[in-house]
Parts: sequence; structure tokens; C-alpha cells
Amino acid sequence: MQVDNLSWFPGHMTKTRRMITAEIKNMDAVCEILDARIPLSSRNPDVDELTAGKPRLVVLNRVDQADPGETRRWTAYFREKGYAVLEANAKGGAGTAQFAAAVRELLRDKLAAWAQRGQAGRTVRVMVLGIPNVGKSTFINKVARRKTARAEDRPGVTRSKQWVPVDSTLELLDTPGILWPRFDDPEVGKRLAFTGAIKDDVVDMEELACYLMDYLGRRYAPVLEDRYKIDVQPEDSGYDLLEKAGRKRGFLMRGAQVDTQRMARVLLDEFRGGKLGRFTLETVEDAQ
Repeated sequence: MQVDNLSWFPGHMTKTRRMITAEIKNMDAVCEILDARIPLSSRNPDVDELTAGKPRLVVLNRVDQADPGETRRWTAYFREKGYAVLEANAKGGAGTAQFAAAVRELLRDKLAAWAQRGQAGRTVRVMVLGIPNVGKSTFINKVARRKTARAEDRPGVTRSKQWVPVDSTLELLDTPGILWPRFDDPEVGKRLAFTGAIKDDVVDMEELACYLMDYLGRRYAPVLEDRYKIDVQPEDSGYDLLEKAGRKRGFLMRGAQVDTQRMARVLLDEFRGGKLGRFTLETVEDAQ
């Protein structure tokens, strides 16, 4: 499938939409988990409608792989929109210990009203939403301090709702990751594919790597030069850079032809694993 024309909406995502609509009335708040590297592209545009104005906590996950300065700007941006914000690295655990306190601060007025009615200690229910492979299940497991949600480094693992207790008065509803039927902006599809939110088997990995190389070559040339020991020139295309890096790594086939497919996989694996450095692929200005 062409990266420029991504359309991917398995049947289980339709069921997820129905489940969210059915369950939202029973929720006290919604936790929306975003990828800090692509805060816009990792937001499902349908979430606002689906969650019916419930109080929102935005978790910027994978901050350890994002540009720290840009993360601070995104945190300020979402707070200005009226959301509570938590910066986190679910895999390493950073920020997860603050989750329960952040939820209770978000719902401070509601909790006070419950206490006045003699309902202190009533269980708070939070729906956790996020696109596939954004680290949602890993985050939930860290918050709950137990392995209750299935977590794998590939999209589409959580396929049904799961109730996860955090403590005696806080429960999370883990939901399957939900994408949207089609990406009107091809750049959104590319960014999601860069981070692994879209299954690799529905995109051309070499084409995707060329797009990423082109982006990094224009904005982060010193990073490529340092990591792959190549010389980045202004006229180099993404394919040129992929070929240079593959040759430098010794990924050669018969006739000294570079195995660009292999280099594409290495590039994407190293980008997703944080080995290339810390990048934010979208700025607050992109949201204006």
C-alpha cells in the first residue's frame, strides 16, 4: 500500500467506537495517551465527539524519545485547551506514579461534591484511549503496578475492553487502540507509520524509510552524519541517503548493489527505539 494513500480500519475498530459510545456515560474522566513525538498525528480526531466533553487528562508518552523543548511547548498548549497534562515514559516508568494524583486533581470539584453527599471513597472510573502502539497498555501496567493489560511493541494487541484497578478508589477501562478510516493529510499517515502506529505489513517499508531519511536529512543532518558516518548533501534525496547509509553499514548484495530494504528496516527500528536521538516531528505551530 502506498504511504501517501493510507486507509486502514479493521473491523475491531468499529466495535471499539461502539463500545466507547456505550461506556462513556459511566466514566468520570478520560485519559488520552499521545505520542510526544507526534502529538497531533497521534490524536484521533473522533475522540472529542466520542467522549462527550468528559474531563480530560492528556498523557504525553515517550517523552524520553521526544525533543524536551518541544514537549514543554506541547504541555503548555494542551493545558491552555483546558486539559490536565502528564509527561511520561511508560516503558521506563517516569511520570506513571503521578497519574492517580493527576486524576484526582482533575476531578477535585467532583470528589468534593461526592464527599458532601457522604460518598467519600466512591470509585473513580477513567477510560483510557489511544491509537495503536502508542504505549497505552504499558502505561496502564505501570500505573497499576501489575501486568494486567497485554502490552506488545506492535499495533492492535488490545482487542477488548479490560477493567484495571489501580487502588481501592480508582479503576481504569483499557480500550483497544482506535485509528480513523482514512488520513486526509498524507503527512499524518507517514508520521504514524514512522512511529509504528500502523502495521508495517500495510506499507512499503523502503518508501517509508526514504520519507524519513528525507525529513531527517533536511532537519537533522548532523544526526545522520554522526550515526551512519555519511556525508549529507543538500541535493541528496531520501533514497540517496538510505543508499549511502546502507553502503556504509556494508549491506551489499551481488554487484555491490546496496540492500536498501535491509537498511530501511534498520533505520526505522533505530528511530523507533530512540537510538537516533530525540525528535519531535510536529510543532505547536502545526496545530494553529
